[in-house]
Amino acid sequence: MNDLAVFGGERTVPAGMVQTWPPLSQEDRDAVMAVFDSNILHGTSAPNAVALQKEFAQWLGVKHCLVTNSGTSALHMAVASLGIGPGDEVIVPAFTYWSTAAAVLHHNAIPVFVDIEPGSWCIDPKAIEAKISDRTKAILPVHIHGMAADMGPVMEVARKHNLYVIGDACQAHGAKCDGRKVGTIEDTCGFSTNRSKNLSSGEGGLFVTNNDQAYEVASKLREFGEVVVKGKDREYNAYGLGWMYRSHEFVNAFCRSQLRHLDENNNRRKEFAAYLTAELANIPGLKGPYTPPNREPVYFSYIVEFRPEELGLDVPLAKYKAAVQKALAAEGIGLGQWQRVPVPAQDVFQDMQGYGKGCPWTCGFYGRKITYRGDDYPETIRFIAQHAYLAAVHPPNTMDLMKRYVAGFKKVLGQPKAILKLIEQMG
Repeated sequence: MNDLAVFGGERTVPAGMVQTWPPLSQEDRDAVMAVFDSNILHGTSAPNAVALQKEFAQWLGVKHCLVTNSGTSALHMAVASLGIGPGDEVIVPAFTYWSTAAAVLHHNAIPVFVDIEPGSWCIDPKAIEAKISDRTKAILPVHIHGMAADMGPVMEVARKHNLYVIGDACQAHGAKCDGRKVGTIEDTCGFSTNRSKNLSSGEGGLFVTNNDQAYEVASKLREFGEVVVKGKDREYNAYGLGWMYRSHEFVNAFCRSQLRHLDENNNRRKEFAAYLTAELANIPGLKGPYTPPNREPVYFSYIVEFRPEELGLDVPLAKYKAAVQKALAAEGIGLGQWQRVPVPAQDVFQDMQGYGKGCPWTCGFYGRKITYRGDDYPETIRFIAQHAYLAAVHPPNTMDLMKRYVAGFKKVLGQPKAILKLIEQMG
């Protein structure tokens, strides 16, 4: 017991060993510095913006791509470009980062939540049909944690009810379902290039589609509702309400440089994840993620499940989870999480203030009452209670760090009495 770092022993992962994402190279620095030399700093027709759109579209395998200033703006464009608006309903999973639902609200549409499927933790296709109403216009599956949603049955339900499908692939650049990359299956899709994402630009996003009309609408939405044509004088005429979703050339240049290494970095994530999952299968008390046979994840997050019963510990799951996290943190192994309640249980949906006076829920174009209850999503609640995310399962970290993680897991989980002691100390 005394060898655990939480009780004064030596930590398994030395301080300073864990490296942050993304890997940065001289190539990245040169790409950004070249923007200064070009003296072209912004604009939808700027060279890096145009090149990034072409390169990402080719990498993904879609017809159209528009670079944006965030993943949320890309998702908003994905919603709005399909004509979804006031009073329309969009079906969204209860487990996601809440900007998925915000993108629906941003265009005066109403999020309707469904639970997630066990194992993949993406939207449960079997739960969708019961939530479809005469106001439903789209389904918005989220490819969460780098895991693709089960798109086959999602698309079947959409076709049956004549609905659009909008993808949230903000955490899933390169993830596949049935051999197809997410973003190529849906009508429209949004990606994030926030610093943490598999493809990083610091902050940014990418809207993609094979739909020509959606592309034209999104192009206007991105820049104040105007039509801007390269080589022609700007008309300064807004054809509709638009936003300022342009990105900077420094961001675009950095993203292009990172894109050249996306497949390589994803492969490293997969290698690390495969090793950790195989090792955790032989360490009672924790379990690695499950991958359905028709899915190929890219491990934006590496998910760990807490299983006190495997150690013979009859303790509350929350206390076991907190104690193990604390013991592993002392070893230099970070396990955390970001969502603590289902999205519909968050204040924005409980208070339903929206963007003022209850809109869009109470605005005249909706006309029916909807209630959000966090307790209605048991799989989401169970996932939040049982799981956390293991930090730094990505390059520029190496397999040496993954091996130290495994050593730390064995060290902590191999001492159930020490975990009990820690639970007692934590109260």
